[in-house]
Amino acid sequence: MNSDYLNSLKGKSEISVEMVCLGNICRSPMAAAVLQRESVNFKNPTIRVFSSGTSNYHIGEGAHRLSMKTWELAGYRYEHVASRFNPRSFQEMDLILAMDLSNRAMILTAAKSDSDRSKVMMLRQFDPALNGIDPVSTAGGELEVPDPWGEEIDSYQEVLGMIERAVAGLLDKFR
Repeated sequence: MNSDYLNSLKGKSEISVEMVCLGNICRSPMAAAVLQRESVNFKNPTIRVFSSGTSNYHIGEGAHRLSMKTWELAGYRYEHVASRFNPRSFQEMDLILAMDLSNRAMILTAAKSDSDRSKVMMLRQFDPALNGIDPVSTAGGELEVPDPWGEEIDSYQEVLGMIERAVAGLLDKFR
């Protein structure tokens, strides 16, 4: 994790965070729902939340019904329309948080500079239990939020727990 870059964000009055998965209907909107609610009381910095997918499979669709059901049962409210990751996010976002290694790789392929690359991290790098795992190490797979698409609701609930722990760790970085 780029600690120098994260420390540079601490002085900002507003931080923009984009959550990114493959289709932008399961994991990244769930992560956005969690971050949006959990950061609502942050005043300095305020946190703006976005999400996208690296594919164009679901552009314009709402969240997957089981993903939305899972976050709503947990008390989160979030309106979502799927969109595709756009490289302009490197100019507009402060953090681009990937849900898995393949999406991280796709995002990094679009990066044009070290400055762009410094913004790209795995969401679960902020999970205190996974602190210190390098995404490019042999343990990097432990940082992935598994895609629950096609699974039953218990898989979505497991994903929600992973996301909640990572979001709590992320917000601790800015307290």
